[in-house]
Amino acid sequence: MLSLTRRSLLLLGALSSAPLLLCGCTDEDGPTEAERKKADADLPLRSRAVADTDRLLAGYDAVLAGPGAAQADRLRALRAEVAEHRTALATGLAGSAAPTGPTAPTGAPSGTPGAQGTPTGPATSVVELAAAERTTAGARLADLTAASPELAKLLAAVSAAGALHAAALGNTTPVTGPPAATPSASPSPSASASAAGSAAPTGPASPTAAPRPAAETAALQSALSAEHAAVYGYGVVGARQPAGPQRAEAQVCYLAHQAGRDAWHRLLLGGGATPAAAAPGYQLPFPVTDPATAKQLAAHIEVQLTGVYAALVAAGSGELRQSAAAALRESALRARQWGAEQSALPGLPAADRAPTSPSPSA
Repeated sequence: MLSLTRRSLLLLGALSSAPLLLCGCTDEDGPTEAERKKADADLPLRSRAVADTDRLLAGYDAVLAGPGAAQADRLRALRAEVAEHRTALATGLAGSAAPTGPTAPTGAPSGTPGAQGTPTGPATSVVELAAAERTTAGARLADLTAASPELAKLLAAVSAAGALHAAALGNTTPVTGPPAATPSASPSPSASASAAGSAAPTGPASPTAAPRPAAETAALQSALSAEHAAVYGYGVVGARQPAGPQRAEAQVCYLAHQAGRDAWHRLLLGGGATPAAAAPGYQLPFPVTDPATAKQLAAHIEVQLTGVYAALVAAGSGELRQSAAAALRESALRARQWGAEQSALPGLPAADRAPTSPSPSA
């Protein structure tokens, strides 16, 4: 674990601003023909995601309508987030306005697997609902490769939210994407987050020889810089925690961020780029003087990283996109573990669904 004297301060402002550097200027003449075709190609992906989300909403309604529904307040809060997912996913779909009230159950009996591994009928219990959240989160990952950058970012955020919902409802079975594109395992961020299905990004087993597109390289550099800062940040977190579970947890997270940092370093080298070095000095987003503020710093780090990885999902493709989505989910689960409040779509703040939320002032 790093000591407080190794570097002066943590530059977590870089975590907030890094995604902004990846945002290109808008085309004043509107979308190009290629962009319009890509948007059209997104329609079946959106339709499938909306149908799955409707089944989730119907499941929440069925469970809430049951006699003596347990966890009613939590279920209503989670349902509200799922309804927000539906609204975002239905953008551009004709006749797909968000339901204004309880969703009527449709489809086959609950638990019948669909083509994407999701149930084709609504859940009827909290246990089934948790399982449906998990499998639906995996289905969104299966559509990442074919999606446009903006839709891929949304799908990754919805998938991360599904993993959070499943964990909140007691299902800690790992969320997995397509078998061929799932990143290999690396040190887990924590026992609870690992059980909830998050795997730190490791990238391909061997570096690629061909140079990466400029947008991918820029996004990878931002992710690497963010992980440099996170590694140091968890050194601060651990140094301010007394011996015990919280300090041990900080150590596990520290090792997970080291693994992420090394993974992006390898990918950049494999693409012929010079990986960004750690900054010579870092500035904390707020004073960290005790265990409580150290915990706040850990939560801040992870929330900021969800934005970094949402941007990497949009810029990447293929296995890199899957790895970035796994990293987004990892950070969202760790943020929850450290007590952070997150939006319904991790990494996509409500204002414009782009990672622009500011860091706390120093």
